[in-house]
Amino acid sequence: MRSPEPGRRALLEAGRTLLSSEALTKLSVNAIAAEANMAKGSFYQHWPSREAYFVALHRAFHDQLDELVAAAIADLPPGPARLRAGITAYLDGCLADPATKGLLVQARTDAGLSDEVATRNAAAADLVTADLSAMGWPDPSPIATLFVAAIAETALQELDVRAPNPALRQALSRLVDRNEL
Repeated sequence: MRSPEPGRRALLEAGRTLLSSEALTKLSVNAIAAEANMAKGSFYQHWPSREAYFVALHRAFHDQLDELVAAAIADLPPGPARLRAGITAYLDGCLADPATKGLLVQARTDAGLSDEVATRNAAAADLVTADLSAMGWPDPSPIATLFVAAIAETALQELDVRAPNPALRQALSRLVDRNEL
């Protein structure tokens, strides 16, 4: 029996390719299958619906970003250096993938992705909470949630111009340096 993984990967990669020039809402199953050089029926062998596909696409994208962040912070103890390294890895990872903007913008408005987004944001906030806690921030959890939102907004701003925004990155760094708001 043949593994379904190569076909699944090809379809996910096709979606990422198409997202570099199209909005998620405009991607059709036909376009995804055509980009992957597969029959439309192959799509439905891997996902029961377009919505399930988009959740898988979002997961695959964020799994890759999570790996980049984990590698960047692996040898650092919780604290400001680890927080800065994680922020930089996330923002640079977003800029490196042309599909990022489509996935981040759609994640804000697609009800089918809301649970996935909430889970990812909570995991990111947990990492940031550990850093803020090590830095002595009082009640770091709500601040971590705001940090995650600020980092995501910075990513979107950078994606609009397809380049790092030094002013926003510096502002995030200054927030890291604060011991309280």
